[in-house]
Amino acid sequence: MNKHPLSSFHYCPKCGSESFHENNEKSKKCATCGFVYYYNSSAAVVAVIENEKGEILVARRAKEPAKGMLDLPGGFVDMYETAEDAVRREIMEETGLCITAEQYLFSIANIYRYSEFEVQTVDLFFKCEVNVFNGLKADDDVMELQFISLDDLNPADFGLTSIRKGVEKLLQIVI
Repeated sequence: MNKHPLSSFHYCPKCGSESFHENNEKSKKCATCGFVYYYNSSAAVVAVIENEKGEILVARRAKEPAKGMLDLPGGFVDMYETAEDAVRREIMEETGLCITAEQYLFSIANIYRYSEFEVQTVDLFFKCEVNVFNGLKADDDVMELQFISLDDLNPADFGLTSIRKGVEKLLQIVI
């Protein structure tokens, strides 16, 4: 049986009371002050970047979860940031590349396990254009970067469930 997404939150974030109990499948309510906290998905972005040969840029993860497995570059959307701003920032941080254009493709719901905590996410996939690849370098939480042809792209090589599903979908729509 799945635990409530807020099961590790024991105190009301508004008044600090221990009377913070399950209200429904996505919220908890404080019996002391009446505050209801709804647990919503965090937004994350994923970049699909092709080079001039039609190969896809993939990253090897330097950190858990799925350390050492393949990934597509991306990450969480920060507060006060649009998804488009986030994908440009994340790609600059992880690859050193400057995105010149981005186009939304699709989204996938996900559970991202981090430090023994499950974060519900919605992963927003973008096709991103890059004009110059000479600044390409693995950085931030990326161990290495490489381009892989669509024919050699194997969803099973990707460590995160949503990225694996995203690669499967990409292969179906052939970006």
